[in-house]
Amino acid sequence: MSRLILVRHAQASFLEPNYDKLCATGEVQARMLGEYWASRGVLFSRACSGPRVRQVQTARMVEEAYRKLGREFPEMSVMNEFDEYPAEAVLKLGLPQLLERSQEVRDLHQAFERAKNSDERKRSFQQMFEAVIGMWVSGELVVDGVESWPDFCARVDRGITAIVNSATPAGDFVVFTSAGPIGAAMRRALHLPHADTLQLTWMSCNASFTEFLSSGSRFTLSTFNAHPHLEDKNLLTYR
Repeated sequence: MSRLILVRHAQASFLEPNYDKLCATGEVQARMLGEYWASRGVLFSRACSGPRVRQVQTARMVEEAYRKLGREFPEMSVMNEFDEYPAEAVLKLGLPQLLERSQEVRDLHQAFERAKNSDERKRSFQQMFEAVIGMWVSGELVVDGVESWPDFCARVDRGITAIVNSATPAGDFVVFTSAGPIGAAMRRALHLPHADTLQLTWMSCNASFTEFLSSGSRFTLSTFNAHPHLEDKNLLTYR
């Protein structure tokens, strides 16, 4: 029996010019995850991350926490299969289409444009984002030249298969990734439809971990969205 743990990256710089880097809160979240695991003797045989800066930074901060506590951590590699789905491209190229033909999206976009403070802006953006991505996942929105949701899920499946086929018996493999690939892995384990898979991605908090067990052709869920290291509720973030 092998164990595969997928970690959602710590909080990135939401609505900043460069989203793809950890914010100050994200750095705290990542460090606390590393300290939590290292202090409890959680060891991994292999480790990798997706290619995004926020994914790699989370991995490096966990590794650094291990080193500071005198624990070994495996050499990191990058697997492109665990990159996030192309959300930025879908929003950039798909939003203009939807503004022309969807009253719901027009209303959500106007609410975002009228937002008066940071909290309201974040909330209204998330509502608009979920609507656009939901239409893309369902096939109602097609963005030419951009990876589709089924292709994204197939990509993550290939990454999981590569890990499972290469894992040593009883080996523990940790992957630092994003909410989308975690949802795709849940889909594989639970045989979920696409719409339900997407809903799970909204529930995954930053720096949480989800655990799967594999043996032969079996791939099963053990734990979803665990975050025992984030005891302070102010550290629970979802963007």
